[in-house]
Amino acid sequence: MENLKMQTTNIVDENIKRIGELFPNCLTERLDENGRPEVAIDFDQLRQELSKDIVEGPEERYQFTWPDKRNAIRLANAPTTDTLRPCREESVDFDNTQNLYIEGDNLQVLKLLRENYLGKVKMIYIDPPYNTGNDFVYNDDFSQTTGKYIHNSGQEDEEGNRLVANTESNGRFHTDWLNMIYPRLKVAKDLLSEEGIIFISIDENESDNFKKICDEIFGVHNFITQFVWQNKKGGGNDSIYVAIEHEYVLAYAKNKISLSAFYEMYSPEYEKRYKEIDEIGRFFWDTFKRKSGKQYYPIECPDGSVLQYDEDGNPISWLRSEKRFKEDIIQGEIRIVPSSSGGWSVQFKQRMPQGKKPRSIFTTEVKLLDNVGTTSSGSGDVYDYFKKDVFSNPKPIALISYFLGFGSGSDDIVLDFFSGSGTTAEAIMRLNINGDRRRFILVQLPEYIDEMLKSSSENAKRIAKNANSVLDELHRPHFLTELGKERIRRAGKKILEEQKAKQGELFSGEQKMLDIGFRVLKLDSSNMQDVYYTPSEFKENLLFEDNIKEGRSEEDLLFQAMIELGIELSAKIEKRSIAGKTVWSVSDGYLMACFDEQVNESTIKEIAKQHPYYFVMRDSSLATDQVADNFEQIWEEYSKDTVRRIL
Repeated sequence: MENLKMQTTNIVDENIKRIGELFPNCLTERLDENGRPEVAIDFDQLRQELSKDIVEGPEERYQFTWPDKRNAIRLANAPTTDTLRPCREESVDFDNTQNLYIEGDNLQVLKLLRENYLGKVKMIYIDPPYNTGNDFVYNDDFSQTTGKYIHNSGQEDEEGNRLVANTESNGRFHTDWLNMIYPRLKVAKDLLSEEGIIFISIDENESDNFKKICDEIFGVHNFITQFVWQNKKGGGNDSIYVAIEHEYVLAYAKNKISLSAFYEMYSPEYEKRYKEIDEIGRFFWDTFKRKSGKQYYPIECPDGSVLQYDEDGNPISWLRSEKRFKEDIIQGEIRIVPSSSGGWSVQFKQRMPQGKKPRSIFTTEVKLLDNVGTTSSGSGDVYDYFKKDVFSNPKPIALISYFLGFGSGSDDIVLDFFSGSGTTAEAIMRLNINGDRRRFILVQLPEYIDEMLKSSSENAKRIAKNANSVLDELHRPHFLTELGKERIRRAGKKILEEQKAKQGELFSGEQKMLDIGFRVLKLDSSNMQDVYYTPSEFKENLLFEDNIKEGRSEEDLLFQAMIELGIELSAKIEKRSIAGKTVWSVSDGYLMACFDEQVNESTIKEIAKQHPYYFVMRDSSLATDQVADNFEQIWEEYSKDTVRRIL
C-alpha cells in the first residue's frame, strides 16, 4: 500500500516528461540542490530539434518581458504541500451544497484546485487589483527560495497581511503587479475546460500590459474581444483632462475552436411576448402583412374570399414568398383567423430567436437585456443587505449575469479567484432560479480591513469604518472574507423570500433545486508534520511519532486526501460507523477512509465488502501486527481492485 504524497503535482516534472516523450535525445541529467541526480532538459539540443537551421547562440525575437518574469513562471509551476481545511460552522448547508467559498492566497488555492478541477471550469470571471497606485498587491517575494515561499504563503507582514501597497513611487510599480498576476493566470488556465472562457475586468492603467500577458498565456489566436463597459454616468468634472466613464473586460477562450457561438440572454420582459410554445419552441402569432415589400400574391381565406388588396385598393405585400407561404400553411407555421375588425387576418409564428450577438461596447442601457449596471448600482446591490456602503466599487449583479448568460451553461462550474464582495455568487444563484444548476467556486484572501483605514482616500476610510462596524455587530474579525460570506448568506435568504412571495402557497420552503449554500474551506499548511515529507532528515526516534499535526481533525485529513485523489471538494460526504469505528464515505463510497486508532480486521473487512474505488487510512491505525499481516489478504479476497493509500 502506497503513501499519499500530500502535495500537488510538480508541473515542471510533468512538462519534462512530455518533452522527453517527443524528443528523448533532449533528456539529460543534473544534480539537484541536494546533490541528487535528476532528469533535466538539454535546451541547446531542444532548440536544434525545433529549428530548421543550425542554432548558434541566442536569437532576437519579439517578446514581452519584465524583471523576475522567469521566477513568476517558476512560482506557477512549483508544487505546494498546503491544504484546504473545511469549516462547517461558517458554511451554509455544508452537506448538500455544490458551491465553494475558499479563503487564502489564490495562487496556492489555484494550485490545489488544479488537482481536482483540471479542465472542469467552464467560465472564470476575475476583477483583480487595477494597479491604480492605491491598490494592494500580493507580496510574492522572489528573494525567497521556492520552498520558503510555499511555507510562508500565508500572511507576511507584522500585522499578518499578505498584501502590500503598490504606490506609483515604487520603482517596480509595473513589475510587482505583473509578477503578481502572471502566475495566477498561468495556473488558472489549466482549470478551464476546452470550451472554457475567462473574463477579466481591468482599467487603462494595466490594460495594455494585461493583454500582452493574456496573449502569451492563452494565445493570441484565443483572444475573443476587449469589451468596453460604461461603468459610470455623469460627474467627473474634477478630472484634469478627461472624465473616464469606462472600464475594459478582456475575454479569452481556452481553445476558441471548441467554443460555441455566443448569444445574449433575453430579459424576462422580452421573453414574456413569446407566450406560445410548441414542439419546436416558444413563439407568438404576428401579422403576415407588411406595409411595404415585394411579395404580392392572392391568399384564399376559409370562406372562399381572397385577400389581395387592402381597404385603399392597394396590393397587399406579404412577409414571405408565395412558395414559402404554401409550405408554411402545410407545416402549421401560418394560420388564417377572423379579424377583430371583420374579415380575415393572416398570421405566422414569430419564433424566439436563439439570441442576439453580444456587442463589444455596452452601456448602462441595453434593449434586450436587463440594465448591465454601473459601479454605483453594484454598491446599491450590496447596500440593500447592510444599509451602508461596505465594499469599494463592487461589480453589479447585472454585469456578471450578462457574461454568465453566454459564457456558461446551466450545469457549469464558474470560478472567481478575486471574489471580493461575492457578486459572482449572487449572480449565479439568481440565474439558477429558473432551474439551472451552475456552481460557483469563490476564492478570496482574508484581507485585513483595518489596513484600509491608512488609505489617503477619505471615501476608502469611510467604507472601511462601515465594514468594521457591520463586522463588530456580527462579532466577527475585520476581514474582507467575513463580509463576502455574509453578503452571500443574506443574498441567498433574500432570493428564497422573493421566490416565496411570487409562488405564495405553492412555495415548498425547501427549494431543493435552488442551491443557496456554500462550503467554506480555508487554506492552511499541510496536515502532516515535516517528517512525513523528508524522513531522511530526522532522527530515527522521531520517525515513530505521530506524523499528523496537533489540532487537525479527521475531516481535515479527509479533504487533503480528496485533493490528492482528484475528488471534487463539493462531493457528498457521509460519516458512518462500521464495526465500532468512524468511516468516512465520499461520493457514495467512491472514496472511503478511516482515521481511527486500533482498527481491527472486522472494520477492514466490512469496508472492503463495499468495494470503494479508493481506501485511505493512517499508517498507525491498525490494531495489531496480525491485522497488518492480514490487511492485503482481506482486500485481495473482498475488493482487490480498490486502490489503497496510507498517510
